[in-house]
Amino acid sequence: MKKWKKNLVAGAVLVTVCAGIYVNWIYTEDQATTDLTDTLNADKILSPDTLVINEDPSLDLTVSDTTTSDYFAAVRLSRQQARDSAVGLLQEAMAYSEDAESAQSNAKLEQIVQTALCEAQIESLVVAKGYTDCVAYISEGGISVAVASPESGLQEADVAVIADIVMTQAEFEMDNIRVVEVQ
Repeated sequence: MKKWKKNLVAGAVLVTVCAGIYVNWIYTEDQATTDLTDTLNADKILSPDTLVINEDPSLDLTVSDTTTSDYFAAVRLSRQQARDSAVGLLQEAMAYSEDAESAQSNAKLEQIVQTALCEAQIESLVVAKGYTDCVAYISEGGISVAVASPESGLQEADVAVIADIVMTQAEFEMDNIRVVEVQ
């Protein structure tokens, strides 16, 4: 009796998995990509150091400009990868170091976390003020805030609002704040 139940459960799981694969195949078949640049990053396909063996003039390899949302996503990804790398190195150093060095690495790790939280708060508040998108990057020399350009362009009042948010959240002076308009 137990063997029969085990076989029934195994069969039901197998049928469910097969049905899931079939449904996935049906839905993805309709979404076939016609251009390689739809799936891959265009910079990875053709870059200045790419070796071109045969230049065919019939091939149209032009790539449209990236949109502002692509820019913000790329900057966030780059920032996160750099931060993850630094955290990994610090965690490695903490694992193989003595107490004094471990405390120093722990302090650096805490600083990275605080910087990330501060950047996230600034970005949230700038978006809450009505701007489409924003990326903040805190460095030793100050803070850079890249903001998606409003329809009328970035005005002095906009810069003042963004600078006020930065000064209250990150306690930077006006001289250390750079606001960049991304079009």
